[in-house]
Amino acid sequence: MSKAIPSKARVVIVGGGVSGCSVAYHLTKLGWTDVVLLERKQLTSGTTWHAAGLIGQLRASQNMTRLAKYSADLYVKLEAETGIATGMRQNGSITVALTDERKEEIYRQASLARAFNVDVREITPVEVKEMYPHLNVSDVKAAVHLPLDGQCDPANIAMALAKGARQNGATIIEGVKVTAVHKKDGRVTGVTCEQNGETYTIETDNIVNAAGMWGRELGRMSGVTVPLHACEHFYIVTEAVPGLKQLPVLRVPDECAYYKEDAGKMLLGAFEPVAKPWGMEGIREDFCFDQLPEDFDHFAPILEKAVNRMPMLETAGIHTFFNGPESFTPDDRYYLGEAPEVKGYWVAAGYNSIGIVSSGGAGMALAQWMNDGEPPFDLWEVDIRRAQPFQKNRTYLKERVSETLGLLYADHFPYRQMATSRGVRRTPLHEHLKARGAVFGEVAGWERANWFAREGQEPEYRYSWKRQNWFENQCEEHLAVRNGVGFFDMTSFGKIRVEGRDVLPFLQRLCANQIDVEPGRIVYTQMLNARGGIESDLTATRLSETAFLLIVPGATLQRDLAWLRKHLQDEFVVITDVTAAESVLCIMGPKARDLLQKVSPNDFSNAAHPFGTAREIEIGMGLARAHRVTYVGELGWELYVSSDQAAHVFETVESAGADVGLKLCGIHTLDSCRIEKAYRHFGHDITDEDHVLEAGLGFAVKTGKGEFIGREAVLRKQEKGLKRRLVQFWLTDPEPLLFHNEAIVRDGKIVGTITSGNYGHYLGGAIGLGYVPCEGENEASMLASKYEIEIAGVRVRAEASLRPMHDPKAERVRF
Repeated sequence: MSKAIPSKARVVIVGGGVSGCSVAYHLTKLGWTDVVLLERKQLTSGTTWHAAGLIGQLRASQNMTRLAKYSADLYVKLEAETGIATGMRQNGSITVALTDERKEEIYRQASLARAFNVDVREITPVEVKEMYPHLNVSDVKAAVHLPLDGQCDPANIAMALAKGARQNGATIIEGVKVTAVHKKDGRVTGVTCEQNGETYTIETDNIVNAAGMWGRELGRMSGVTVPLHACEHFYIVTEAVPGLKQLPVLRVPDECAYYKEDAGKMLLGAFEPVAKPWGMEGIREDFCFDQLPEDFDHFAPILEKAVNRMPMLETAGIHTFFNGPESFTPDDRYYLGEAPEVKGYWVAAGYNSIGIVSSGGAGMALAQWMNDGEPPFDLWEVDIRRAQPFQKNRTYLKERVSETLGLLYADHFPYRQMATSRGVRRTPLHEHLKARGAVFGEVAGWERANWFAREGQEPEYRYSWKRQNWFENQCEEHLAVRNGVGFFDMTSFGKIRVEGRDVLPFLQRLCANQIDVEPGRIVYTQMLNARGGIESDLTATRLSETAFLLIVPGATLQRDLAWLRKHLQDEFVVITDVTAAESVLCIMGPKARDLLQKVSPNDFSNAAHPFGTAREIEIGMGLARAHRVTYVGELGWELYVSSDQAAHVFETVESAGADVGLKLCGIHTLDSCRIEKAYRHFGHDITDEDHVLEAGLGFAVKTGKGEFIGREAVLRKQEKGLKRRLVQFWLTDPEPLLFHNEAIVRDGKIVGTITSGNYGHYLGGAIGLGYVPCEGENEASMLASKYEIEIAGVRVRAEASLRPMHDPKAERVRF
């Protein structure tokens, strides 16, 4: 007999895999009793039931590691709480490197693990053989052991979470398909579902899309973007192997393989370089605990290497050849949070084959987010608001996920660019820049020139953990910006027009800086949350009494739009994304004024056009709005040009630039210049978890202007003092490189990580930013310490500064 479907609920969770069950479990732990979970077929019948169940605690960032460690701890406790065996074993894991590049990568990961307080040690091939006697280690160059990693039974984990949720009051109903999500005035009001041919409607203010590989289609019904696509995922399970005892989980990423001993059998799984997307025509209605057709030809290259790696596989019979679908996203990171399109529409989906280790922590974090109205800590890495509307396109997704599955075990080189689904968003200057040697990267779908190849140089990346093939190109571009004049195409900036009768009080309430300035003034500001954390980093240009233009990073545009719209009350304000309307041509460097005076009759002197102002100018035969600001720490202007005139303005500037040494520059140079000047970057150096004062941005906060979101948190921090500060580091040895996530060592103890790093070609060494604890300390005592940065296990001496090492008084910006 089917369970009765209630007419009302505080939340309806759609999807009975480990993710949906975890959200239900954690909401009930927070006291939500009116929780309903609906599963179209049976619990775990989509992806969870056939997951490999690997529990690896170290992830790419501190908070993702925090969530993975939470999952591991939870799964250890669940059995005692619910009586359901979770199969959780902390038998450790080993990752081996077969190349010098992979050795560098896993040693960097080991340094990161130490910084995140994850138990880790580097081990020799001899030690690997002792721990894993079946393994051929003849060509193993290095290995890393994490003793608290492990494995579990995925289906039982989900069942235990479901039982825990039921014990705390949740209603879980199988055999119910959600057919519609209702909304009114931009927020969720209910869902319609079917059970045994009957239709029911549940009134609710919240829905959680935990529908796994059905998540994109469920989102599409409500106009919500959830870009994910299923791929085929393969593994084999051997017959029982005599004498096979418990072993650590083994990863051999150079052979795209992982190994797991389970009940005396060996499981071999693969993340092959080119995956097979699945379900292009949709997923059939009766899909439930289904397997996909075997494809031995596709798996054969993995198996061939595995037999060499673990010779016992040659004689062990294959008990199961398994092929099952899992959902993957365009950037290999899952989705969590409230969708920007509809209030009360939450997402927990797209786990990219790490759903078991992620779901415990993700369910906890989403439940707290729903309960408190804000995330418990910085979750931008997996925030659904990073998704771009165009990414729900199925052709785009099919191509991209064929690559992202394989990237899980590919070399994670710095600056690695996606190869598939490229060219979707191009600026009007794209072909011009391509013809001049531009090598493009992609952010939020935008093709951006990352560096420029010289005449005769191959315009492609050659990846490495050392100096890559564009290092000298970047040096030339960087020094051109410092000594002459550089040109950047920054059309990918997000551009938001905010206007209307109440625009000033609206932005005054959201922004920490003083926004009430005269038209033509540019204000650098942050939008804060109630904790004083940074939700957005932007410039606001006042265009008129009732109109402002906000400039934000291209990657955060959807997030920033959502934040603005979320806080719109009964005010007469219109918020419009105008990103595609204008191109942005940045002219930066000591000779920027000389160049602009050659192509425009306007006055670019300090008196006529001071720093922090915007003026309409004539340029060539066109018009532009020239913003005197900088993100590289030099004299310069950003030219906002109507997209139809952008090519003409570019050609005009380029032809005049030869006399003053104009150089085309890429994003890598923009980044190295801004880190050298200690300018912050949202998502790396500043997040919603970082207090604006501890980030060193107090100069952009005006508590005296009146109330604004976060003001009380700023005043409290001023009264109690800072607990940490963002510090700039310069490596005294000019050879090593910084990217991010290297460990900061103070007086012999790891105290944090580098939030962003690059090479400071003007200063002559690698430069990084990172937070250092400072409670009760003054500036002198902080700087009196000995600082080192640990890179792949090697500690390198670093100089530290609380002021920009390049032009600390900003004299070059304002001359």
